[in-house]
Amino acid sequence: MEVAEKILYFTELLGIIAFAISGSIVAIEKGLDLFGVIVLGVTTSVGGGMFRDILLGILPPTMFTNPIYAILALIISLLAFIFAYFAREYIQNLKEYYTSIINLFDAIGLGVFSVMGVNTAISAGFGDNAFLSVFVGVITGVGGGVFRDIMSGRIPVILRKRIYALAALGGALIYYCMYLSGANKMTSLYVGIFLTIAVRLLATHYRWTLPSTGPIKLD
Repeated sequence: MEVAEKILYFTELLGIIAFAISGSIVAIEKGLDLFGVIVLGVTTSVGGGMFRDILLGILPPTMFTNPIYAILALIISLLAFIFAYFAREYIQNLKEYYTSIINLFDAIGLGVFSVMGVNTAISAGFGDNAFLSVFVGVITGVGGGVFRDIMSGRIPVILRKRIYALAALGGALIYYCMYLSGANKMTSLYVGIFLTIAVRLLATHYRWTLPSTGPIKLD
């Protein structure tokens, strides 16, 4: 495995870890048991990648042909459960930081998978199709979170949170545009990831949001 391939591989593993923690924290907050925490953590980690592979015709999806991703997500989810189980009081004292912790790991996973999704589309031979490449990137980034929220009984973050899908779109677009311009692949990769993470965290901190009508009763 070449150096560039190793960097891409470990970047994907970083995204897996981040989303596994994000999914596990949501499951723990909802009071799910060990199995529920693992399922939510693993689903959040590999759900977007499964969407990506199905769209690109990569069958069976990578999560089945290279189980290291699912195994790593399972281990991280298990460790999160064990920590929560034995440090319950400590975690409750950190309740005020709960949202910030989820947002941080969610932003990291979103950034990594949005850009890696575009990279996978390009590697699969769709680099000349801008719409497909960027769309696959966004779906890869937000897909796991959508699975997580639906399974935990929440309105998906992508539909209600501050600049979530737009952050993924921005990172995917910048990576694709840099790819077209012939920029260095690794530089393009990390610029796209950093942009997504930065936009997501800034949107949370400054409460940036898209216009909303608010709830309207029609009965």
